Amino acid sequence: MATEDIVITGAAEAADEMSPTAQALRTYPLAPGHNVNVRSGPGTHFSVVRTLPAGSRVPIYCQCPGESVAGPYGTSSIWDNIANGQFVADAYVQTGSDGYVAPKCS
Repeated sequence: MATEDIVITGAAEAADEMSPTAQALRTYPLAPGHNVNVRSGPGTHFSVVRTLPAGSRVPIYCQCPGESVAGPYGTSSIWDNIANGQFVADAYVQTGSDGYVAPKCS
């Protein structure tokens, strides 16, 4: 069956059909008024890949432990993977939780 022939009729069926990538379509806001460095790994000793402007939203594909960072949302050692090889400190992302909100990175 070709992809265009598949019809999903309900939200529960859609969730069953979604891959982990599709589930990551939810985005989370960065702390208001903060530009946030995106790093190549889970710590401030990793190189800055880019900087996200204040008001940005990010997807979280997976999360991993790393260097502890103090930010607007407390102190956390959780780092959010927002793209391949790109991490932001969870202390700067409004996830609504002090713990993991996505699968642990493998």
